[in-house]
Amino acid sequence: MADTFIEQKSQQLVFYISRYFRGRLPHSELHLFVWDTLEEWAQLSSGLQLPYSPRERVFWHLIHQLEFWPDCTLREDKLLRRNIQDCICYLKGHGVAPPNCVGVRP
Repeated sequence: MADTFIEQKSQQLVFYISRYFRGRLPHSELHLFVWDTLEEWAQLSSGLQLPYSPRERVFWHLIHQLEFWPDCTLREDKLLRRNIQDCICYLKGHGVAPPNCVGVRP
């Protein structure tokens, strides 16, 4: 159940971040997607004790990054954007999980 959730939401997350970085999605919409995702997770995750997959760690890492950094930093910090792009590539099925992704479940 958790794997299915992470798989579906990963695809949506990649879509939302890509549109945001291209200037086609306002930060407020990205923020709403994150909070909707957290709300859905809360309904699913009661008592969930399964181990994390690398994909899930990258997913939660990205969710944290999007909420932690303000709009201007997400748009202007080239290193941060590169790190986010590396995570997106992994979620798309390219390469290995970036080693600096330490995402944890909310």
